[in-house]
Amino acid sequence: MDATVSEELVDFVRRESAVSPAEEIVASTGIQRDLGVYGDDAVEFLLSYGAHFHVDVSHFRAADYFEGEGSDILGVLLTVFRLDSWLPANPKRKELTVGHLQRGIAAQRLDEQVIWGA
Repeated sequence: MDATVSEELVDFVRRESAVSPAEEIVASTGIQRDLGVYGDDAVEFLLSYGAHFHVDVSHFRAADYFEGEGSDILGVLLTVFRLDSWLPANPKRKELTVGHLQRGIAAQRLDEQVIWGA
């Protein structure tokens, strides 16, 4: 993973996740695990990230990375709109980090290939 994270990305993550200014944000900081961003907030976070940094997030599978709120509203919405094939087969979520977001900025897209180098 990239060792450095731009100051602009750190500022964005702080603002969008509403974490304390004292919270250390580094490449290994988990968006859900460390910052508590999940559910609808995670979707809004990613859409804002895409717009702010001009990153294509249209192929990012949020349900693989983020828990839903309450009764897993994200899963319900995907099912209702017949996008439930995007739901992970394994309920264990993958980890999205600030370093992954930095990679997305460099590639101008955020997807499995960018995140995992596949």
